[in-house]
Amino acid sequence: MHTDHDMIIVGGGMVGASLACALADQGMRVAVVEAVPLRADSQPSYDERGIALSQGSARILQSLGLWDLISDKAPIKQIHVSDQGHMGVTRMDSRREGVEALGYVVIARTLGQALARRLEQLPSLELICPARVVGLHCSPEGANVRLEQEGKVRELSASLIVVADGGQSSSREQLGIASQVWEYDQSAVIANVSPQNDHQGVAFERFTRSGPLAMLPMTPEPDTGRPRCSLVWTRRNDEVEQTMALGPTEFLDKLEQTFGLRLGRLTRVGERHVYPLRLIRAREQVRARLAVIGNAAHTLHPLAGQGFNLGLRDVAVLAEVLVDGRGRGEDLGDENLLQRYAQWRKPDHNRVIAFTDGMVRLFSNPLAPVALARNLGLVGLDLLPPARSWLARQAMGLGGRLPRPARGLAL
Repeated sequence: MHTDHDMIIVGGGMVGASLACALADQGMRVAVVEAVPLRADSQPSYDERGIALSQGSARILQSLGLWDLISDKAPIKQIHVSDQGHMGVTRMDSRREGVEALGYVVIARTLGQALARRLEQLPSLELICPARVVGLHCSPEGANVRLEQEGKVRELSASLIVVADGGQSSSREQLGIASQVWEYDQSAVIANVSPQNDHQGVAFERFTRSGPLAMLPMTPEPDTGRPRCSLVWTRRNDEVEQTMALGPTEFLDKLEQTFGLRLGRLTRVGERHVYPLRLIRAREQVRARLAVIGNAAHTLHPLAGQGFNLGLRDVAVLAEVLVDGRGRGEDLGDENLLQRYAQWRKPDHNRVIAFTDGMVRLFSNPLAPVALARNLGLVGLDLLPPARSWLARQAMGLGGRLPRPARGLAL
């Protein structure tokens, strides 16, 4: 079957661009369709947010030739988990786990710059952006994408279409793929914050009455050298407008009341953004000639920073399955081949979704017996090394089966 491309990736954010790096580097004819210019200064995924990367994700990015291109990497040496108003605390330490770091925090913009530089080095890759997808068709006989670019309509064919255009995926809707949606009645307020004291590589996850609050270590401010952290503050939807209306000083005062003075006074806050929080799960992740990955397949609560890491493992496994399948002479769009990907990923998806959703619901329950039980649980985790190590491995993204090296793809 003659096609314009082996694969068309719809969506050039962090997940879609990572998959393009994985497969174009294997000589596949890959096209990436993105609605905005694929540059770090214009792609909305590539802003100043801190992105938590697990140990497993760092290994995947290393195999894609991206890790050394990322200039800002702050190691997470420890993770401190607490529950506001209660004594229970759990601490995870990289030294106890025998690793250099439990994970890393990178700035989304610098990750975007690394992806853009890597994509420019791949001769078998076609970047089609800005362009708008106006039609998608997948069947056992073939796959087509119709797109609009600079006022002209263009149609492309491929053996496989990969949908990676985010949680509000228009491609998923065009294909008639239903999704399960659970609303948390919460939103995340995201900003960069400068504390008085150095964070020393400690990431804080604090459960509050409104939801979890994360303070992640970042590299110092480039202009002043002062320490800074990435804040992900979950607020109830009825609190968001008031929180965003606060001036910088009032906002930091309110944040200190919730987070405490573990890092001293909070001295500066950057631009704030709000993201509504919900759990979205596509009911179908593969069809003949179609795969849905990343946030388009599963959008999570940001608790424990699992979302992008889960999407990056989608990239690693899909790349592994496709490279292995091509080596066996299989059709990249064959549904049986894609079902191997889906079955491989299902346990990891189920485990991470159950963990994040369960923790959000557990720590949002105000009943006194539940609060007592979860705090005893935090104390128990801190006192029982095997249980604490298990939790640390989940945080490091090492709890599931990772791809094996096959046919030159060292993931």
